[in-house]
Amino acid sequence: MINERFLLAKERIEKIKDESVLPKNYQKYFENMAEFLLMACENYLFIMEDGLFKEKIEVLQERNYKLYEDILPENYENSYANPEKSVSLFGEEYGKILSFLYAELRSIIPFVYEKKLEEMVIRLELFLEVYGSFCCEQEENKVLPSSGALKEIIYWYVNDYTKDAAEAKLQAMLCPESDFALRIIEGDLSEPRYLYYFGEYVTDNQIETWKHLNSLPEEVLQKMADTYTEGYRIGFEVGNKDISKKKTVNIRYCLGFEPMIKRAVENFRKMGLKPTIYRAASSILQGKGMNRNGYYGGIPNKQYDFDHKDDQALVLDKKLVQVRIEALKESFEKYKEQASVFGGPAVMETFGEKSVALKDKTAALHLSESQQKLAVEYMAASGEIQNRYIKGEERSFTIIAFPVPEIGKDFAKIFDEVIRINTLDYKLYQKMQQIMIDTLDQGRYVLVKGMNGNKTNIKVMLHTLENPETQTNFENCVADVNIPVGEVFTSPVLMGTEGILHVSRVYLNELEYKDIMLTIKDGMVTDYGCSNFDTVEQNRKYIKDNVLYHHNSLPLGEFAIGTNTTAFVAARKYGIEDKLPILIAEKTGPHFAVGDTCYSHAEDVKVYNPDGKEIIARDNEHSVKRLEKDVNAYFNCHTDITIPYDELGEVSVVTADEKVITIIEEGRFVLPGCEALNAPLDE
Repeated sequence: MINERFLLAKERIEKIKDESVLPKNYQKYFENMAEFLLMACENYLFIMEDGLFKEKIEVLQERNYKLYEDILPENYENSYANPEKSVSLFGEEYGKILSFLYAELRSIIPFVYEKKLEEMVIRLELFLEVYGSFCCEQEENKVLPSSGALKEIIYWYVNDYTKDAAEAKLQAMLCPESDFALRIIEGDLSEPRYLYYFGEYVTDNQIETWKHLNSLPEEVLQKMADTYTEGYRIGFEVGNKDISKKKTVNIRYCLGFEPMIKRAVENFRKMGLKPTIYRAASSILQGKGMNRNGYYGGIPNKQYDFDHKDDQALVLDKKLVQVRIEALKESFEKYKEQASVFGGPAVMETFGEKSVALKDKTAALHLSESQQKLAVEYMAASGEIQNRYIKGEERSFTIIAFPVPEIGKDFAKIFDEVIRINTLDYKLYQKMQQIMIDTLDQGRYVLVKGMNGNKTNIKVMLHTLENPETQTNFENCVADVNIPVGEVFTSPVLMGTEGILHVSRVYLNELEYKDIMLTIKDGMVTDYGCSNFDTVEQNRKYIKDNVLYHHNSLPLGEFAIGTNTTAFVAARKYGIEDKLPILIAEKTGPHFAVGDTCYSHAEDVKVYNPDGKEIIARDNEHSVKRLEKDVNAYFNCHTDITIPYDELGEVSVVTADEKVITIIEEGRFVLPGCEALNAPLDE
């Protein structure tokens, strides 16, 4: 049946090039889209006939390029996927709809390579239904279909296939049987041609990364994999969680690192964990956004991603949110046994890609205020459902990061430096950080002030230790869930936490923020701004969309002092401060996170430092609402914002009797016993 639907759809699409029913500009759009879909179908037949393994690598490269050619930066200005182009041709209503359709139909590419014919067919049929609507109205009434009719077609496409998409996404995360990527990873990696088997965009970054990893000694590759997997295991250990109850681990990474990932898979298996490796979302049905969550290849065009991050605005309403929530519930119920033994994600991030100045286009789809509230409502509900089946107090994670060749001519040296940073002597850091914690535990609050133009001036309230002999406020974080070392962090008391947080330039989830400034009152963000765009409104919207995740406010969920001066100096040495991922950047100075605490959904699990003291600062005034089953307890986001050492004037702790103990002064550690942290700065 599905084969018949495929052949019928393909046959109908083939005829479009010979038709001229519609006004010229619309006909050209559908011909262009038909050409792309037929190319996707031809690739499917090529793959079914084992062309990936038979043809020369040059053929695979050409096919890969052709699939992504239209949205590459040099071609994007004239692409229908560009909302500005479509709106200029078709007007605001039709332009936004047709640009959305163009982007959604591009999500057919991964299903072509995974040989998922049904996923391909529903997209071919969506295209034909929209095209048919145009043709019918034109032939019968000499008019275009109403924008409402087109939106309805798309609405029912999303509504009808949401359940299947939710189930498929969950299955890929929880079930090792979904092994498309794993089979490639465990195959022949001696030549880079395997990169083209995934169906992701392949750039020099992926090829050169593979080449570099392939040149490394076996012991270095194994050390990289061991650091990654041991961080995951130790995360369970320090979190007082039983890893023996778990059977699966989800690996997320960027293509090119397969030589390391292959060894990590073996390490996890020795721990009794089978890997699941799913692809980052590319469709509205899967919940695509700016951030790639899963495995992925080269990013063809960040502006394209940015333009289409809010595509759900075309259809999002209360009913659809309920459909999605019910679909998620049913899917988790179906896979509840697999969910109960799921250990959590092991994430390998990359950094060093060229930065892009993103343009916030009025022609792009944007969530209305009511839709933003619905998006927040769905995030809260989905987080609660997931935690019901994958209990926060039983799962863990780890994150590690490596550079890609696009970082510059010193890539090999930077890569070696990052390996060194990721494998620093955690015992040394643990000792110095304990001295810092013992000092901080004497305090009632902490003062953080900027310098050299940094306007930060913030007071952070600490929890009261009822028994200082057995309790502590700060976790001594070395190299487990967040690699590399080191930081000490806490969940602040919100009441009384206040002031200004300012950073001149920072990258958060691959987006640049210039002069980001947050105003904090009683631990909540009350005002915010930056200088990325021309108007106050644009800057506020940028932060609300991408830092506050559509919430009107967020709490200060974390305060930490990063201690990895080695990473800070390496970044300055190679001029890559703006390239560092937050994972490393947060270790290069004090940082604050807006959103949930670090202990989100696991606050009731007792956590101890190496000295045996229990970390009691696991809750704040918002997270504690979970005890009342209050849906407002969690925000389901957590974004770290770091102040670099050279913008840091002071970090001091103030005791109950108003004694001030300085920990960092003018970017240097001045607390006795922590002076060794200045050694990299002196070098």
